[in-house]
Amino acid sequence: MIVGLGVDLTSLGRVDRLAQRHPQFVDRILTPGEQEQYRQFRGQRAVEYLAGRWSLKESFGKAMGTGIGKTVGFQDVEIVDNQSGAPVVTRSPFTGRVHASVSHTATLVMTEIILESEHEK
Repeated sequence: MIVGLGVDLTSLGRVDRLAQRHPQFVDRILTPGEQEQYRQFRGQRAVEYLAGRWSLKESFGKAMGTGIGKTVGFQDVEIVDNQSGAPVVTRSPFTGRVHASVSHTATLVMTEIILESEHEK
């Protein structure tokens, strides 16, 4: 049963500017496992990865109904790419299944998170 749905749209340029102005931004947003993947990318692909993780975590907070803040922080959710490049939620405060989707244009990233409970309400 679907218990939460979150969608986010983020400007790649905005995230890139934040990362360039504030060196601690990457450490604040990405978990160590995500940072390991991020360091493998350069240029536009690195910006897409960072903005994608920002947006996925924003989507996660919306799906939880709390947003990102005191209840769910950026470090509470880890989303890494699998062998095929698909985002997989490997850690979160949600106990059911978490489905993640990310798509990019030249200037935007759009993400969606679906939270699925194993139990009917």
